[in-house]
Amino acid sequence: MGSSGSGNGQFNSPQGIAIDSSGNVFVADQSNNRIQQFNTSGTFITTWGSYGAGNGQFYSPIGIAIDNSGYIYVADTSNSRVQKFDTSGTFITTWGSYGTGNGQFYLPSGIAIDVSGNIYVSDISTNKFRYLTPTPHL
Repeated sequence: MGSSGSGNGQFNSPQGIAIDSSGNVFVADQSNNRIQQFNTSGTFITTWGSYGAGNGQFYSPIGIAIDNSGYIYVADTSNSRVQKFDTSGTFITTWGSYGTGNGQFYLPSGIAIDVSGNIYVSDISTNKFRYLTPTPHL
């Protein structure tokens, strides 16, 4: 799937990949600052996100995971946060801020979700991983 570039179905440093229960493939397109979705045949479906620090925007997204309800979680690495989206790419909520204390990230990268919906995020610059509950405590 894909080729080099910034058009639909093209990538600039693709990183994390997640697959939902229907077999759709979601890719964190790091240097294009977006998420792209493909069907099980590899056909482009949609994309969301753009460069920035607002809700639904990204600055080097790397990790991506999908929970049992189909919600999509993105490690928005250079914005030092995790964002949650519904299946259509609509922003829902966020966790974290820049720093090294509780509830903060320096450079979150890997992300995984257990069967209870708990979120685990690796933070490459602090050499730690963080545990988050499904509901953010902001």
